This record gives sequence, C-alpha cells and structure tokens, in this order.
Amino acid sequence: MDGLAEFTCQGHGDTLLSAARTGNPDGEAVVLLHGYSDSWRSYLPLMRELPRSLDLIALSLRGHGDSGRPEGPYGTEPMARDVVAAMDRLGIARATVVGHSMGSLVAQRLAQDHPDRVNRLVLIGAFATLAGNPEVDMLWRDAVSGLTDPVDPVFVRSFQQSSLARPVPADFLAGVVEESLKLPARVWRAALDAIRREDRTALLGRIEAETTIVWGDRDGFSRRAEQERLARSIPRARLIVHQGTGHSPHWEDPARTAADIAAAIGAARQAAA
Repeated sequence: MDGLAEFTCQGHGDTLLSAARTGNPDGEAVVLLHGYSDSWRSYLPLMRELPRSLDLIALSLRGHGDSGRPEGPYGTEPMARDVVAAMDRLGIARATVVGHSMGSLVAQRLAQDHPDRVNRLVLIGAFATLAGNPEVDMLWRDAVSGLTDPVDPVFVRSFQQSSLARPVPADFLAGVVEESLKLPARVWRAALDAIRREDRTALLGRIEAETTIVWGDRDGFSRRAEQERLARSIPRARLIVHQGTGHSPHWEDPARTAADIAAAIGAARQAAA
C-alpha cells in the first residue's frame, strides 16, 4: 500500500506494539483495533478505501501479529492501556476508534476508562460481552482451550473462514491466516480466556462517545440481539446493518464500511460546525 509506514511503538510497560500509519498526519486520527488472533494487517482492505484526508493508525494488540507477547495479562484493560500509551507516544490526544470483534470490546473499554481520548467509536462485528456467548464458549471448549504448539494451520484457516459470509481475495485470506499463525498457543488461550470472562454490559451507559455499530446480518458469532443491546445501552449509538455479510464486513465489503466510517466522521464535523 502506497504511503504506508510500518513501525514499532511502545505500549504500556514493556510491551512493544507493531503498527502502521498512512494518510494525512494533520488529519483526524483514526485508530484501528483488530479482532482475535488478527493483526493490524487485517485492516489493509479498509485502509485502502478510507479517505486520504484521515490520519490512519492500525495497531497490533499485545500478543498479536508482531507485537510483544508478555506472559499476561490479556484482557481488555491492559489492551486499552497499551492503546493509550501508543497514542501518547504518537502525540495523538483524541481519535475516532474503530474496533472489530475483540477490538470492539477494547474500544468500548477505552471509551469507558479514557473518555477524554475518544472522539467517537465505530464498532464492527461487535459484542456487548463474550460472557455466555454460545459460539465463543464452543470455540473455547472444543478448540482453543486445548491448543498446543505448533498451532494447526487447518484449524486457523477454518476459524478465519467461519467469520465470512462472502468470499474475500485468496491472497488476503492467506495473509490473515499467516498472521494468526504467529500467535503461540498460550496467547490464543490467554486472550480468549481473559476476554470471555469479562462482562461489562452494566457499564455500556458510561460510553459518552457517539457510536456507529456496523453489523453483517449473516454474522455467526454476534447476533442481532447483541447489536440491539449495544444500540439500546450506549446513549449515542446507531446501528447500520449490512445485508449478506458476516462477522467481518470490513473484509467482505471494505468500500461500504469505509463509507460508513467516513459518514460518521463527516456527520460529527457538521454537527460541531
């Protein structure tokens, strides 16, 4: 991707985060947080479609991609602290924060614990909580809890394909699988086990930021009821439904997802004018 700068940034404590930045450094900052087992590279299709006037920063969360892999912890709280630390290092006071799947929970945590750092949220394939989610419980019980090194590529490819309702370019999917295979089994286990135990639904009302929820109606992990709970519980939230897409609309239809994000930012600017 032209104009893309890859770099390493200090997170919280000793954790280093792999990251990439593109666009206009003087534009509105947009911080992109990926899903479970993914990395910043999972946002490449979306970054290509977003306006070049924006300052796009994609981070690989702790344990993921080429970021540092501490022994722990791996819940949303340390991940959110990493994001704040990275923003501090990069001189970003406030940002629009986009979170996909697991990243949506980190984005919500960021908005709850550090509201002064968040202009607005965009939640893609989002969850209010993973606690009690039957698909996540099955994934943990039948696959992740027993993972050992080396992690089976067949499992990883099946896991990533299960999030899709539409085909994506073969080279992109291969890259997503390659990034997921960078995670040792202990990170697969620690990240999912930590986040599936968290239930912060009672705190959703604390999110002050204007929130756009983007959901594909063929999402097999996060159901419509989950999206409606988010839209109902977050005071300034609205739900956008993509027909015929799965858990990763920004992979399956990056142009439309980019348009949703650009519209959210543009609408907020007009309201503030």
